[in-house]
Amino acid sequence: MIKQSTFRVIPSIAYNEKALREYICREFAIPFSKLSAIRICRRSIDARQRTIFVNLSVDIYIDEYPPRLDYLPIDYPSVKDCPTVVVVGAGPGGLFAALRLIELGLRPIVLERGKDVHNRRKDIAKISREHLVDSESNYSFGEGGAGAFSDGKLYTRSKKRGNVEKILRVFCQHGASTDILCDAHPHIGTDRLPRIIEAMRNQIIEAGGEVHFNSRVDELVIKDKEIIGTRTADGREFHGPVILATGHSARDVYKYLYQQGIHIEAKGIAVGVRLEHPSALIDQIQYHNREGRGKWLPAAEYNFVTQVEGRGVYSFCMCPGGTVVPAATDSAQVVVNGMSASHRSGAWSNSGMVVETRVEDIDGELRPFMQEALQDEDFAAQYQGMTKSDHPLCMMAFQAALERATWIQGGRRQVAPAQRMADFVNRRLSADLPASSYSAGLIASPLHFWMPRFVVTRLAEGFKKFGKNSRGFLTNDALMIAAETRTSAPVRITRDPATLCHTHYAGLYPCGEGAGYAGGIVSAAIDGERCAEAVAEYLLSNQS
Repeated sequence: MIKQSTFRVIPSIAYNEKALREYICREFAIPFSKLSAIRICRRSIDARQRTIFVNLSVDIYIDEYPPRLDYLPIDYPSVKDCPTVVVVGAGPGGLFAALRLIELGLRPIVLERGKDVHNRRKDIAKISREHLVDSESNYSFGEGGAGAFSDGKLYTRSKKRGNVEKILRVFCQHGASTDILCDAHPHIGTDRLPRIIEAMRNQIIEAGGEVHFNSRVDELVIKDKEIIGTRTADGREFHGPVILATGHSARDVYKYLYQQGIHIEAKGIAVGVRLEHPSALIDQIQYHNREGRGKWLPAAEYNFVTQVEGRGVYSFCMCPGGTVVPAATDSAQVVVNGMSASHRSGAWSNSGMVVETRVEDIDGELRPFMQEALQDEDFAAQYQGMTKSDHPLCMMAFQAALERATWIQGGRRQVAPAQRMADFVNRRLSADLPASSYSAGLIASPLHFWMPRFVVTRLAEGFKKFGKNSRGFLTNDALMIAAETRTSAPVRITRDPATLCHTHYAGLYPCGEGAGYAGGIVSAAIDGERCAEAVAEYLLSNQS
């Protein structure tokens, strides 16, 4: 017999298997010897009041046992002799596209400009230790994409776009904990994601697909307005329809598409800083307890959003017990991001704190900042003519201008400019800086002085509002680290909503974050699956 029930309990019961069994037997009058198993289907924390509760939805097994697996595994058939599809990029969009292609009886050829997930680690370590950025192997480029070393959060609001549950099941099939199937905000962890990504790659190869590293795609092979393949930097050609899943940092791809006349358009982004607090302080604030999270609760999360002068100001990619990392993709820029290991037990918690910027702002409030950026000869050489709102690459140019300014303020290394939070709001230079997880080094800098006024004024007002809502949040114990710029793609590669094919070129399927149609691991994975399904329909229609 299976009994399904929803209830809420205190954390010491919810996260203690023995205590939970005793509670269920008592509340539902089930003899202890009759209770065979408990399967948690859904788990979320309610921290709105001083007494913290955990909401649980469970299946209670009485005199019978649950199936061995919490999910139905997917069968991946051999596609060795099947039609080929070229997948550019091995991030979540590309990997899930490849796996779905195999399900549909098509053979994926995955081309990744960077290294495999294991060898990426060495290049990533050099960014902090030696201030060397490999433009082909870094936090954004390489197997697993930007998500591989950026926390592994699997929470998404994109449920209308596809089957979130299936994406989570695929992760579990390749080694993720089944906890992600029940947690309201599922999270894998940077320490566990690499081996899961390796398992996905091995699955693709085992089924007859191909995965090529150090294979940057420099050109699309075009015939009569149809994309029939790709050409890599070393001259190799791969043929088939193309799923373009290059991620939001592949600026060379955007420039190539623009130069080839393949239609793209500028898209709004959000920029700001990484805000880092002591994790114990965030626990105290969010759990309304001086003792913090105690023995049973996980590291606390937060989510803030407000409107200031007509633009959104909000937290982004919150990493409890996490680390701030240098995420530049070129040597002459400083970019920061956040990540957490699976246990989330670090001494600091961080999130992006960003301000919404729109294309029309380029010719409006952001114009003074862009004009100043053009005084830099190196920047002007790359982006001259792209800094007005009628240019498809204008938001990319703004992004690049802010990253270069941050690099200059940091001493032209991966040292990040930083300022205490309350000092920023009060427009004071921080005389010193607190300890930080950012391993490449910090320098005290007046962010309120040199960052775009458009961003500075809105961030400051947003922080004041967040401080009123959560007492203790606005504090000089918190550190602002510049600059958070890679929240989403600054470009949208246009496609038909029905076929997902590019609006003007058959055989080209812009995919995931880099194409402007996703925002995170799960939504990119969903988009990858949808693109694979669209390619399958395209090939089927061509056969008939």
